[in-house]
Amino acid sequence: MKKLTLIMTALLLLLMTGCSLEPPEWAKPKAAANLKDIKIGLSISTLNNPFFVSLKDGVVAEAKKQGLQVIVVDAQNDSAKQSNDVDDLIQQGVNALLINPTDSSAISTVVQSANALHIPVITLDRSADKGDVKALVASDNVEGGRMAARYVIDQVGKGAKVIELEGVPGASATRERGKGFHEVADKDLKVIAKQSADFDRTKGLNVMENLLQGNPDVQAVFAHNDEMALGAIEAIQSSGKKIPVIGFDGNEDALKSIKEGKLTATVAQQPELIGQLAVQAAKDVLQGKTVKKSIPAKLELVDQSK
Repeated sequence: MKKLTLIMTALLLLLMTGCSLEPPEWAKPKAAANLKDIKIGLSISTLNNPFFVSLKDGVVAEAKKQGLQVIVVDAQNDSAKQSNDVDDLIQQGVNALLINPTDSSAISTVVQSANALHIPVITLDRSADKGDVKALVASDNVEGGRMAARYVIDQVGKGAKVIELEGVPGASATRERGKGFHEVADKDLKVIAKQSADFDRTKGLNVMENLLQGNPDVQAVFAHNDEMALGAIEAIQSSGKKIPVIGFDGNEDALKSIKEGKLTATVAQQPELIGQLAVQAAKDVLQGKTVKKSIPAKLELVDQSK
């Protein structure tokens, strides 16, 4: 019913605009003069992951600093739930949407619904495949994948046998980190197995256990995020092997594991900074300012030497 209402509203807008596609005056976005009246909706892919908790904290802290209201919803890694959550945020009258997509394709429909209602959309960490997104605030995931592959080569040499733990299928971060990794690995490493573990620590453990049985000669592991990397470490330790593991994110648990000599390295993002930059971008759009389509947050490779 919610989706039907949004679709009907969007169709009404189109019918009233005529052939020029110029929206009626009441539907045109207005520059926001009074910040305390701005309400931002934030949809997070999952709060069962320290990286996204930090990202949320960055949004909430920056919004408070700017005097903006924020409504936070947790998709729990369920793309259907996320679509319904964003529908709810739209019906609650948010002025802007910050979306960290669970699935870049699945989120496209509600992004387009928001577009029809002239609600600006900013995406965080992952993109949307379709619809008008004012800005994507994210690390350079492709370059991060390359950094991980180059680090593996430095650690175990060219031609080493590597296992890749992939993130959620369909997520742009999964595609981009894998793309960057394979740009280097396909030339100088041998990826003997790869499988999705959905960015989840428990799944990372289970998948790694199975992959170790079938690939006992593996020399290194690259995981698309730290949660899967930490799960892989548990599986490797249980097997009695010693295999370098490189993660991605730089969350607190990963940095602690590196200090303890367990996790080898991580491509560290700055999730709180991503959140802060997203709030600033939303504020600028609502005040009629132009923002860049891609807003980068710096990456750093962290290992036991740092």
